[in-house]
Parts: sequence; structure tokens; C-alpha cells
Amino acid sequence: MAEFPSDRFDAVPHELGRVGAHRAPTPSNRRWVVLAWGALASGLLVLAGLLALGVIDRGLDLGTPPPVASPPAGPVPEVAPVTDPATVQLPEGFTITVLNGVDVAGLAQSSADVLIAAGWPVGAVANAGENDIEVTTVYYSDAANEGIARGMVELLGVGEIALSDAFPGAPITIVLGVDAAS
Repeated sequence: MAEFPSDRFDAVPHELGRVGAHRAPTPSNRRWVVLAWGALASGLLVLAGLLALGVIDRGLDLGTPPPVASPPAGPVPEVAPVTDPATVQLPEGFTITVLNGVDVAGLAQSSADVLIAAGWPVGAVANAGENDIEVTTVYYSDAANEGIARGMVELLGVGEIALSDAFPGAPITIVLGVDAAS
């Protein structure tokens, strides 16, 4: 411990148990006391903030999800399938992409040939990123093309339709599955 020169404060009798404040040792539990006071103050601030939010916004409800609109009563009208491209006005650059989703060579091209024979403009014919697709799916990116998607299912004789923006390259993308191979 450092040695300090004697001064007038050192003349206090020892039986009083006093030591100069500038020379008193730091209590060992002082850090824990400071930490406890900080934790208590933080907790009180968080509690005060939550109470203030409750007062400010009485409508704040963190436990109840918002109400979901119920579907309209009655059957949803089904769009008629379009199998002949001459019956609809196709936008410029409209093409259909055909992807082979199984390990059957030539499946995409033979399906594309069916669509070409019916007069549909087929763009890309390629293999899909996966080769274990179970069900043929006709994806359409615009709700206005639902009838065309239904027509593709009817022309190919298999599959289902799905409104999706997963294939932004073409308005209609057909991913052939095992059901198309058999």
C-alpha cells in the first residue's frame, strides 16, 4: 500500500476507528452493489415504459391476432379453361415455358409439341431444377391467365394450377411431374 506523508487528519485517536476518507480502503462488495442498483434502475425504467405505453394506447393488445376476413359465402365461380389461343387476345411476347421435373428424357419436348400443335406459343423447353416432382403443376403469374392455365391442364390431361410469381420469366410455366410421365 502507498505511504502518504502525515498530516493533521492523521492525529485522530485510533480508538475512534476513523481513517481519512481519502485513505479508506474500497469495500470488496462495492461492485456488486453498483451492479444491483443498475439492474434495479433498468427494471424500473422498463416497467415504467410499459405502463406508459398502456396509458398512451389503450388499444394495444399483444396477445390477440387481428380478425381475419371470412371468405365470401357461396361457391367461387370457376374460370372456363381456354384451350384454343385464337379465342383470346394474347399479349405481345406471351410464351409458355415447359420444364421437365422427372428423369424421363424428352418429356418436356413431347408436352411442348402437344401445346404447339394446339397453336400455343412455347418458349423455353428445359429440365427443372428438381427431378422428383410428383404432380404436374401449371403456374400462372397473373390472375387474368387462370383460364389459359386451366386450358393447359386440359390439353395435357394431367396436373393442377397454381397462382405464383415463382417463375417470373413467362406468364405460364408448366412443371411436369411423375403423373405426366405415366
